[in-house]
Amino acid sequence: MQFKELTQALLHFLGQLYGPFFDIRNWETVITSGNDWLIIFSLVLIECLLSVDNAVVLAAQTQSLPTKKEQEESLFYGIWGAYIFRFIIIGLGTYLINFWEIKVIGALYLVFLVFQYFTKTRVKHTRKLVKDKKRRLLPLFWSVVLQIEMMDIIFSVDSVLASLAISNNPVIVLIGGLIGILAMRGVAEVIMKLMRRIPELEPMAYILIGIIAVKLFVSIPAIDIEIPATLFGIIVLGAIVLTLLIHVIRKRRQPQTQTSKPTKKTSNSTES
Repeated sequence: MQFKELTQALLHFLGQLYGPFFDIRNWETVITSGNDWLIIFSLVLIECLLSVDNAVVLAAQTQSLPTKKEQEESLFYGIWGAYIFRFIIIGLGTYLINFWEIKVIGALYLVFLVFQYFTKTRVKHTRKLVKDKKRRLLPLFWSVVLQIEMMDIIFSVDSVLASLAISNNPVIVLIGGLIGILAMRGVAEVIMKLMRRIPELEPMAYILIGIIAVKLFVSIPAIDIEIPATLFGIIVLGAIVLTLLIHVIRKRRQPQTQTSKPTKKTSNSTES
């Protein structure tokens, strides 16, 4: 009798965690809502800006495989593993994010990520993960796939936590995550080139992470201030426009500073 009750309680708990993913009305509401797509766009953007380096690292792991076919297959298995893990962690995270203690821990962790980035320690940590070598107990192909999955799990914690802080609707977070992962696998090099051309994008992403940390922290019961997810989407769009304006202004100033430097040298030479 106790086993039956325990099984029913477990099934009820799993239904609470993952039931919203199978609610057709929830999917219809999200897909037909312009505001929800604005939030999804924000999630995809943050996913891309946070994870682009990680996507390149994951692709680099496949280079140890001898053939291009095996390299492509390992990434294929890796992307499906990433999708399954996202589904599991988003369902669990949607439940846990309701506890104020988790909100405080999550907010502090996001602040820590921002601190890591601006003190230039986050990149070093990523490189350390890549350089770690362990003895292989599996064939080379499956050891690479397993390594990709483990790195995916480590790398995706940041973006899942940030996504849940923006929206508590698991369907929105799942769609944003799935599109983000697909974008990372498909256009990582394109995004890397874009970020090299507009270097201001990366610090903008971490400033947004800081705003997300504040949003998450002020939602605890002791403060009880809820910043709407739609408003955050508007903030993201505003941040993109502001970043592009800053980039254009800095680009225009560069030629002026470059032309002014030689004139100083010539004037010094004439004085001598």
